[in-house]
Amino acid sequence: MTTSRLMIAIHPWPRRIALAAAMTVSAVSLPAVAAAQTDYYNTDAGRPLQIEDAYAVERRALEIQAAPLRLERSRRGVYSWGIEPELAYGLFRRTQVEVGLPIAILDAGIGGKTVGITGLDASVLYNLNTETRIPALAVGASVLAPVGGLAADETYMSVKGIATKTFRWARFHVNGQYTAGDAPSAATGGTGAVGAGASELSRWLGGVAVDRPFPLRSVLVSAEVFARQPLHEEEPLEWNAAVGTRMQLSPRVALDLGGGSRLSGDDKGWFATIAGAYVVGLPWRKR
Repeated sequence: MTTSRLMIAIHPWPRRIALAAAMTVSAVSLPAVAAAQTDYYNTDAGRPLQIEDAYAVERRALEIQAAPLRLERSRRGVYSWGIEPELAYGLFRRTQVEVGLPIAILDAGIGGKTVGITGLDASVLYNLNTETRIPALAVGASVLAPVGGLAADETYMSVKGIATKTFRWARFHVNGQYTAGDAPSAATGGTGAVGAGASELSRWLGGVAVDRPFPLRSVLVSAEVFARQPLHEEEPLEWNAAVGTRMQLSPRVALDLGGGSRLSGDDKGWFATIAGAYVVGLPWRKR
């Protein structure tokens, strides 16, 4: 799922991803968690990295992502923030649906800032097969609807393909995504605030990730490289690299930490993410 930007001037932060790397190393040294836990193994877009695995949440499980937060700093020294509360539900076997409400605070110049919702994000992910000698495969689709004062004027639809292959020492993931819809007009809204949600979308996105699980500690350490072409075709291709970790704090609670750098494009800089999720099993009637 995409995370909208919140732009605000604050005190200086580190320019690189050293902090995220330190968090990753520290996570591996945490004491082992006694219970058998597997939710840390299932990654999602933005938790902790953009490239996700091919697996859905368990059937009838409800995952509450209370306050996933993303911080970015451009080379011009402008900070941006994004928050997108989400709900993911295992609707059927190997199928999950997800709804998110991205919120933004945009710098409106001297004397103020603009706050608002940048769209309603709904998606579905279907895992096609269990991994054997061939990778686990999944397909997904999402819609960003024009809901909120900072949303674009039209609806954007995206499709995604995912592959995951597990080896004895690591897992590898490949993602490819395409988004249909016209690029938002730069003049829309006067201040440039309207269409903020669409500004985070890509015409296409592709990348690879590798992660290493530590089952006895319920910790996952991961790294990724991906490229994205903004909706505005005249904007240059962006290359990104990031590292992250997920820690299972309890049988129901997981914490994600990540950080990386935008290596090319018009707006180079670094970014960091932190998110948490709480999973519950909803009651159901046996057949």
